Amino acid sequence: MVTDNHHTRRFVSSSADDDDIISNLPEDLINPILEWLPVKDAVRTSVLSKKWRYRWTTMKSLAFDNHFSQQFLNMGAFSCHGFVRVISQIMIKHQGPILKFVLHISKEIVLDSFQEVDQWMLILSRNNVRELQIVKFNQFYQIPTSVFSCRELRVLGLYKCILKPPLEFQGFPNLEVISLLCVNFGASLGGTVINLPQLKRFKLFSCVNVNNFNIKAENLQYLRILAAEKFPNSLPHVVQCLEELEFTSFSFGDLNQLQGALCMLQNSPNLKGLRVTHVPMGPAQADLELTSDYIESLDCLDQTLFMLKTVEMTSLEGSRPELLFVKLLLDHSPHLESMIIRPSATVDAEKRLNIAKDVMLFPRASSKAKMVYLDPQP
Repeated sequence: MVTDNHHTRRFVSSSADDDDIISNLPEDLINPILEWLPVKDAVRTSVLSKKWRYRWTTMKSLAFDNHFSQQFLNMGAFSCHGFVRVISQIMIKHQGPILKFVLHISKEIVLDSFQEVDQWMLILSRNNVRELQIVKFNQFYQIPTSVFSCRELRVLGLYKCILKPPLEFQGFPNLEVISLLCVNFGASLGGTVINLPQLKRFKLFSCVNVNNFNIKAENLQYLRILAAEKFPNSLPHVVQCLEELEFTSFSFGDLNQLQGALCMLQNSPNLKGLRVTHVPMGPAQADLELTSDYIESLDCLDQTLFMLKTVEMTSLEGSRPELLFVKLLLDHSPHLESMIIRPSATVDAEKRLNIAKDVMLFPRASSKAKMVYLDPQP
């Protein structure tokens, strides 16, 4: 009996000691632990001890990401109502600033309305959010006006959203990174210019009504754009400081794409790196002749690219406009250091050799330019 009591006392003492260790962890250690945990696990730390009960409510990062959604799926309790209810409870109980917020609404979730999501955005607008990422796979979500009052916003990522700023909106003064995928800019923004003075990196893919997205970004350094769409009219006017430019899904048989790309090169005097990923579109011979003639015209690129150091051309098929584009860049880049060429996986070995031979014969404005040929990507 004494032994049992002795063991009991040892167990209680041990538990108390463990509780003290957990409870008395330094603040600079507790916060990183919570930030690294998934949201659901961070909330569960409330059972560790009395001092941990409300620790999670001051987390500065809330990531309701794909991992969060998968946890619901694995429990077999995934529903739009449960998903919304859990997030709403966390948002209501949260205290203090929320610097990062990630919302991933998977294809299994079809919301009856976005009323609760709008409420979350309102809470964020009052909590100094600096990074906001919204991924919506089914319905388009129209970004509410509260988001446009987030003046501390540094990073913005949107997928399948409608972005229609209010007419009085002048811009995000601190936004540094923006990534827009499948975003609809609405029928009209009334000619409103969105000022993004700190914007450094910009990605734009598969967006609709892009010409309504009229931006002023005088410090933009990196631009990646899906070239298979119409370029926003404002882009050629925001690339003065651009150092890296990347076109994906680029078709050399599309005259509009070619003209847009050359227009941006024409207006990018500080460009150091260029990457073009070609997409086989099967253009008609007449289209290839049209773009070839345009590249060979005297005024297609009336600008010496003094700062250009590296060029990477990916998935080339050896068409005439492709080769003429390479030749054009070699002619206009006196300080070029490397031209990297990676042919398409659909091109046979003989065609690859012919591409290499043709390019080697082109004159180069830079005596330091090295030609690098890479194997096709599988």
